[in-house]
Amino acid sequence: MNARRFLYSGVAAVGIIALGTVAYFVQRQPQQPTEQKTVPAQSTSAPTPAGPSGPVSVDVARVTSARLVDDVNAVGTLRSNESVVVRPEVSGRIVKLNFADGQQVKKGQLLIAFDSTVNQAEVEQAKAELGIAKANYERIADLAKQKFMSDRARDESLANVQVLEAKLALAQARLSKLEIRAPFSGIVGIRNVSIGDYVRDGTDLVNLEDISSVKVDFRVPEKYADLVHKGQAIEVIVDALPGKPFRAKVDAVDPQVDSAGRSALLRGRIENPEGRLKPGMFARVRLILAERENALVVPEESIVPQGGKVMVWKVVDGNAVKTEVKTGLRRAAKVEITQGLALNDVVVTAGQIRLSKDGTPVRIVQGVDPAQATASATKS
Repeated sequence: MNARRFLYSGVAAVGIIALGTVAYFVQRQPQQPTEQKTVPAQSTSAPTPAGPSGPVSVDVARVTSARLVDDVNAVGTLRSNESVVVRPEVSGRIVKLNFADGQQVKKGQLLIAFDSTVNQAEVEQAKAELGIAKANYERIADLAKQKFMSDRARDESLANVQVLEAKLALAQARLSKLEIRAPFSGIVGIRNVSIGDYVRDGTDLVNLEDISSVKVDFRVPEKYADLVHKGQAIEVIVDALPGKPFRAKVDAVDPQVDSAGRSALLRGRIENPEGRLKPGMFARVRLILAERENALVVPEESIVPQGGKVMVWKVVDGNAVKTEVKTGLRRAAKVEITQGLALNDVVVTAGQIRLSKDGTPVRIVQGVDPAQATASATKS
């Protein structure tokens, strides 16, 4: 009996466990369909738009006109209009200095005189000899007319007169070399000699500078060699006089391009009546190649490079239209438009990345006045 009870107890326990397992799975069974129904509901409601998207928010700017200057910047050096270092042609002792250091002198003014005692005596001797020769010639010529002297004697006397005339001219030329005069009006520098110095020919005595106008020499790259010509405007700024630009013009263009630096040498001229510009000053030169008064410009942000083309998004009736343009100069964050746009056209300056195709509606956020922005938004 005990064994039979034990068997019945085991069967009952197994039955209870089986019933519990079935109940668990039955309880879990209704939840699975619910999950399968929920997942599709989430996936169908997310990415698909219910209708057409709204306008794209963009910043815009109008095409404006501006004065553009096509220029080249270079560095140069100021030079005197005329400059010379005074040097003697003959050796001698200085007996007179007829100027003060830094003094303004006139053309032809005596600057330096050398001892001319010997040379003056040579001139007087040559004059005396020439006077005697001329008197002899006159007597011989008179006798030759009367047939008392031969023609040969008359010709020899004439030749002697001519020789002594040349001797006198030579003595006078040597005498003139002992006086150094100013070849042009200007300002003398600081002399290197004193009275009583004996100097050799070719010794540097003092420099003479004409700075009533100054030259500015500068170089530009060879690619501009065909664009520069005489008379073009120049703006010169020197570091010694900041904030004061000087106006000038191209005075000459060197026909030869430097093979070492591949650059062309230009020379301008600046009027300098006050004498503030000095030779040797460092100059910053702005060469004006061309000027345009009413060039069309847009902000740089509106330009969209695309392959080998340049594009902009133009706003037309509240829609963005991709437009190909031709560009010119770039100055102060502005780009010149030579083809493709007209004055007062509206172009997109920010938000182009959200414009996918032509005709995309846009909403103007910033860039024009409120009335225009409202009108554009109403159209879009």
